[in-house]
Amino acid sequence: MANSEPLRGQLIDEQTLITVDELCRHCMVEVREVVTFVQEGILDPADDVASAERADSWQFHISSVKRVRTVVHLQRDLGVNLAGAALALELLDRIAELER
Repeated sequence: MANSEPLRGQLIDEQTLITVDELCRHCMVEVREVVTFVQEGILDPADDVASAERADSWQFHISSVKRVRTVVHLQRDLGVNLAGAALALELLDRIAELER
C-alpha cells in the first residue's frame, strides 16, 4: 500500500542563508575551520562582518556548502594546502563565469 502523505520540503535558492553551525554540520567541519576559510578569503559571511569573536553568529549563502566541500576534498583527499585550494576555487569560479 502506497503512503498517501504528501511530500514536504523546503525551497532553496541562492539567497537562502544557513548558520555557521548548519554549514559545519552539512560539511562535517569544525567552526575553527570555517573561521580559517573566512580569514583566507575562501568564504564570506553574508553579513560581511568577519570578526572571529562573532563566528557563532555568522550566516552564509547556501552556495558556501559546495565551496567548503570542495576545499575539504582538495585538502583531505588530495593533499592540497589551503593556499592551493583557494587558488583552485578561484579558477573554478572563473571557469564558471566564462561558461555563463
